[in-house]
Parts: sequence; C-alpha cells; structure tokens
Amino acid sequence: MQHFTIATVAEQSTDFRRVLWTGEHSQLVIMTIPPGGEIGEEVHEDIDQILTFVSGVGEALVAGERRAVAAGDLVAVPAGTKHNFVNTGPNPLVLYTVYGPPEHADGAVHHTKEEADAAEESGQDEPPTS
Repeated sequence: MQHFTIATVAEQSTDFRRVLWTGEHSQLVIMTIPPGGEIGEEVHEDIDQILTFVSGVGEALVAGERRAVAAGDLVAVPAGTKHNFVNTGPNPLVLYTVYGPPEHADGAVHHTKEEADAAEESGQDEPPTS
C-alpha cells in the first residue's frame, strides 16, 4: 500500500513535477508552478488527467474555456483535449494530478519546467510499458 497525506506532500515539494506513484493504469504526480509560470499548452491524446489544486491561484484553460482555480478545486481533462494551467498569483500554484494511464517516467523528478521539457524532448520522460 502507498499512503500519502497528499496536500502536505505537495506543499512540501518545490519541484515543478515529481512522480509519487505509478501503477499499471494510473499515475500520481505533484506539481509546483511558480508565480507567472505555467504547465504549458498540451494535449494528451490517450490519457485522461484529473488535477486537484492544493494552494495558490491560477487559471485553467481547457478546450478553449477559461476558469479561475484555487485550493480545493478539481479540473478533469479528457484525453485529446488541449489544456494549460497558469499561475496568476504571487505564490506557487501547488497541485496533484492523476493521469490514466501513466504519462511520465516512474519516479521522475523535474526541478523546473525547463528541465521537464528537456526530459520530454530527449525521450527520458517516457512512461513505463507493461
């Protein structure tokens, strides 16, 4: 069994992205987006994503719709949907997200968005294959 006090774990991380757990069909990831930062516009063709916000404020851009997000909010992004999340506040935007199936390499830690982007572009951030 894996057990996390997820809000606490997420709040304690300063990493842009950290994979906490990877299963066969889903993956748990925590993210910290710095003030003025963003996840980056993307589409996961075959992956559903659920994001739950722990602290900070931001803006969700999903399928052309904009909505403010804050602690306690959850946003579901169906596979194939263009999306981005932007930190609009003065403090980090902290969240945890569940991908189904996994999207990132098991145990991956990316301290910055630039590091995460480089790992994806180089093929070092590939999810495990069954």
